[in-house]
Amino acid sequence: MANIKPFKGIRPAKDKVHLIVSQSIDRYSKAEMNAKMISNPFSFLHIIKPESFDGIKPRNGSREQLLLIKEKYLNFKKKKYLVADEEPSYYLYQQEKWGRKYTGIIAAISIDDYFNGNIKLHEQTLTEKENKLKEYLEICDFNAEPVCFSYAADEEWDKQLENFKQLTPENFFTTTDDVTHTLWCINKKEDVEIIQNKFKSVSAVYIADGHHRSASSALLGQYHRSLKPNYNGNEGFNFYMGIFFSETHLEIFDYNRVVKVANDLSDEEIIERISEKFEVKKVGVHEYQPMRQHNFSMYLSGNFYSLNILPQFFNPENPVQSLDSSILSEQLLNPVFGIKDLKTDKRVGFVPGIKKGEELKKLVDSGKYRIAFGLYPVSLNQLKNIADTGNIMPPKTTWIEPKFRSALVIYDLSEEGY
Repeated sequence: MANIKPFKGIRPAKDKVHLIVSQSIDRYSKAEMNAKMISNPFSFLHIIKPESFDGIKPRNGSREQLLLIKEKYLNFKKKKYLVADEEPSYYLYQQEKWGRKYTGIIAAISIDDYFNGNIKLHEQTLTEKENKLKEYLEICDFNAEPVCFSYAADEEWDKQLENFKQLTPENFFTTTDDVTHTLWCINKKEDVEIIQNKFKSVSAVYIADGHHRSASSALLGQYHRSLKPNYNGNEGFNFYMGIFFSETHLEIFDYNRVVKVANDLSDEEIIERISEKFEVKKVGVHEYQPMRQHNFSMYLSGNFYSLNILPQFFNPENPVQSLDSSILSEQLLNPVFGIKDLKTDKRVGFVPGIKKGEELKKLVDSGKYRIAFGLYPVSLNQLKNIADTGNIMPPKTTWIEPKFRSALVIYDLSEEGY
């Protein structure tokens, strides 16, 4: 079982929570970020990008920048914009958008679970990125956004979560993207024990989103343990923050591809080459979405197409090769366009399925890309099968919802334990 425990969260002052919390920094354009920071002096973006309006511009990711982040964070705490809870708590979080409610528990999970396999992975991490995030955590000393985990669905547990929702929420607000956020602090002894007992019955949790953050937190914990060989296991660096969703409270969307193609390839040549391994059917100008696994959409020169991979060109028994993202890469993007590495080839872009086919059409019609491909979403069973068999998904295979807001709850890595 995984070691998942309550902690003393650091949270925005109640009257400022809607002003402080922010989306992940990579979800803003430069113009959007500047506008947010100019109009809102309380935004957490001022901590993450402290040099933007202070006249200081150290290199991005440099030690100087990280020290400024820590300084700004401590300043927010000094001004009581961010306040530490007095009691270790589990935090029940609900996000409502698109008419759907996503409910999860925010807690701390042990780095030992990362090393012993109680945390299941499905994505390969990059060493350079791991080390950069480790350095960030080492200097800044906090998690502002939890890693997203899933665990097996349980109807009785869902009923218990609904009971917890009868408590008075600590925070309830709607952000400008029309998403409603509700947070409850659960710290009564009997309620804490209920949650602890539940997680004792969970044999493993699966990372849905946040592989690099998990890896870097584990690296940081190892580093601190090497400096403190007599550690007791309760120090903050032995844990990191996660949000734990039952499988029924997560949603996996498709992750689509847009491609820049050399102009010397005509539409007819492209379709002819694709037809060697796919059944190609022209649908027309109306948007087409893939109907099932191994069915793809294609948008080219104002028309949508349906593509079905011919069965002899993939192995349905192989959990990785049978993924639609693998099929598209190995049987189309590589042989037709010479795109071998999605992580480094600048000719391919990625579009999350929450934006639907309209965004694919827009990107192609603008001339920025020549062709777009839509994929059918990966199922949770596929994701778990990849993780359970020790395999790795190709890059940008899943888009997970919900997306959490930074700084709604912050985990202090320097905590000495309790």
